[in-house]
Amino acid sequence: MKIQIYLSTAILAAFTIIASSCSDVLDLQPQDKLPVEAVFSSPAGVKLYMANLYYQLPTEDFLFFNAGFNQNQGGPNNGGQTRAQSTDEAVHSEAGGLNNGPNGDGQNMNNYWISGYSLVRDVNLLIDAIPTLNIPTEERDRLSGEASFVRAFAYFGIAIRYGGLPLIKESQEYLGDAESLKVQRSSEKETYDYILSELDVAITKLPESWNGERRATKWVALALKSRVALHAASLAKFWNKAPLTGDAVDLGYVGMSANDANGYYNQCIEASAEIMNSGVFSLYQPTPATPAEAAENYRRMFQDPNVALNEAIFIKGHTIPGDRRGHNYDIWFTPAQLANGWPHPGRMNPTLDLVDMYEDYTVPGQSAPIVTTTDGDIDNYNGFDANKTYLRFDNPSDPFLNKDARLHATVVLPGSSMKGTEIVIQAGYILPDGSPRIRTGGSVEINGKTYYNYGGPTPNDYSGFDGFGGNNTKTGFSFRKFLRESPVAPGWNQSTSDWIEFRYAEILLNYAEAVTESGLGDETEAAQAINDIRRRAGHTVAIPLTISNVMRERTVELAFENKRWWDLIRRRERHEVFEAQISHALLPILDLRINPVQYIFVRANVHNMNPRTFLIRDYYLSIPGVGASGVIQNPTG
Repeated sequence: MKIQIYLSTAILAAFTIIASSCSDVLDLQPQDKLPVEAVFSSPAGVKLYMANLYYQLPTEDFLFFNAGFNQNQGGPNNGGQTRAQSTDEAVHSEAGGLNNGPNGDGQNMNNYWISGYSLVRDVNLLIDAIPTLNIPTEERDRLSGEASFVRAFAYFGIAIRYGGLPLIKESQEYLGDAESLKVQRSSEKETYDYILSELDVAITKLPESWNGERRATKWVALALKSRVALHAASLAKFWNKAPLTGDAVDLGYVGMSANDANGYYNQCIEASAEIMNSGVFSLYQPTPATPAEAAENYRRMFQDPNVALNEAIFIKGHTIPGDRRGHNYDIWFTPAQLANGWPHPGRMNPTLDLVDMYEDYTVPGQSAPIVTTTDGDIDNYNGFDANKTYLRFDNPSDPFLNKDARLHATVVLPGSSMKGTEIVIQAGYILPDGSPRIRTGGSVEINGKTYYNYGGPTPNDYSGFDGFGGNNTKTGFSFRKFLRESPVAPGWNQSTSDWIEFRYAEILLNYAEAVTESGLGDETEAAQAINDIRRRAGHTVAIPLTISNVMRERTVELAFENKRWWDLIRRRERHEVFEAQISHALLPILDLRINPVQYIFVRANVHNMNPRTFLIRDYYLSIPGVGASGVIQNPTG
């Protein structure tokens, strides 16, 4: 019997999912009944449909903003607010009351129920259609493997936000009886087990390459399995750090037993080890001669991932400027001095908290907070204190000279150079009589020389602390990672740098963390993994395998790759870090009390930033539409 399947007609009424056409290209007449055969009658049709599925994947890339996935326009409150700015990595230059949603985390950015099940619906239609397609068996198997990968990715994107899920394993069609469509949630453990089982199917069926096409391979599926298994293991091990109560907990829809942790850690170890032992992937430029070379190698990898195909396991392309496949990182986040006519630069401000995490080469194996006073106090954020003795520096870049190369490739530091321009970041000066002039415009003339509060006479001459227009950093640092060294046109969606969704360094870090937390696997190999990453960053001294070393390496290596949020979530640390949390800034200040003048630095709270608190209940989002679906709601108190 021939199965007649239609695209965009399945209505998951029980989950408040409204069917929509797959893409503009598929809006053919009749718009609500497009037979699958019409799409899969040619190789071009297959690629068209698969491209749409890949487009819907929950990749938190350059197009992931407060409005959700695949958003690349909107004002500063929408297009300029990223996942990193909802962590301790960075703040928006207009930080204060900017973030939308509960606790300032951006409700839309986290909401993935409707979009996720829409993708599940579309891939289920594909899975139903595959047996009917007139294609070779090998091609059918590969397509089936891709479908399993996409479905696993979709369910993972939903599960990390909501916990245990209704698992829709085949397409549904609304025939007037909504009750028949209702599916209750599976437990959180059953949900992760299903995702991992789908990935096992994908790993078995997917090829090792697609001859240059950017499609899921065996290695991509293994990389996702490594990530999923580590997430599940962490949830199980650390559940009791932030326990919840209620029906969803009692029924197992949220929460897992610590006894389950090692099973997931072992799956992470095995998936990671298969990639590590394959010989297919390696770190890009693993043995730099100098830290400066290490910084440049690291920067180049993110400016153009295609130079690092040995490390990049899965790349999402952004190849066409001006349409939805371009992005806006270069215009939103470049330092103000390099705006090139764009009116809203400088929105991404890395925090002192992140900068402090990077090591100094002279003291390997521990974070190196920026020391600014002779008493070494790094916990005082009350601003300039006339009674303190500050360390003085000839150049604003001096405090960072021995810092990890990855910092210099990730963050624009005071006095550093970008695109051939010295980036001026200055918060003010101390007058000869000891009076501070900080975060205020103006200038002063001393002995015939004019000194400017922000380091230059006009807004085109500096990139820091001037609050007008929100174009200047308020943390003392601007953004570099991913940004091009060449000029970018000052218009929407002109950036075409690609996004690395999975890369080899993450796999090494996943392996090291899983081994350290579980005691399983090879500790020597895990230690080698983190030290290989450090060697690529210019470090020459090996450090021992400890969880603090692994997590510090993870923080600095994966900075701004949208992993930090989920690390805090899965390890149940976010409510600890974000308890009336205010991010911190470093203020470069010109000291005019001495001749020749020098710089001092002041550790301070980010100006006008509202405290941020994360509630334990918010580890799981509220599920929409439970009144219609009958799904048990997540804990709300």
